[in-house]
Amino acid sequence: MPEGFDPLNIVLIAVFVLLIFFMFRNSRKNKAKQEELRTQIVPGAEVMTNFGLFGTLISIDEFTNVAELEVNPGNIVRVHRQTIAKVVTDEVVEGAPRSVEEAMEIANREYELNKDNAEPVGDPEFGERVDSTPEVTPVEEAAPAKKATRRPAAKKDSE
Repeated sequence: MPEGFDPLNIVLIAVFVLLIFFMFRNSRKNKAKQEELRTQIVPGAEVMTNFGLFGTLISIDEFTNVAELEVNPGNIVRVHRQTIAKVVTDEVVEGAPRSVEEAMEIANREYELNKDNAEPVGDPEFGERVDSTPEVTPVEEAAPAKKATRRPAAKKDSE
């Protein structure tokens, strides 16, 4: 029996072929995604750069690979064309809060509605936080807070 037909060698070759197949597949997907991004990048589009800068695309110079973004009215930033990561679209999710303040208002409203119907909680689940306030003893209340003091720097004699 030839040594080349060992089952371990066949498995290794199959894994190698599978790895190459997925590499080519991902490469094709990335190329398609880049091509779609190139078609969406037109002057006037809202874009985001790789480093998180949002702005309106003013112009693209294909020869020098420079894109000009207007981040605020009158503030124009020049960046390399390849730093444009994506075109920003306003995707509105039904019922989702638009700001942190709105989310806090919704959470407070839900808390007020549900606090009367709250069931007593048993033991906490693994990783669940438990709000426990340490009880303060009268000795701890009466103890004055120490103020941090600074020592003066030692003077060096320069003789």
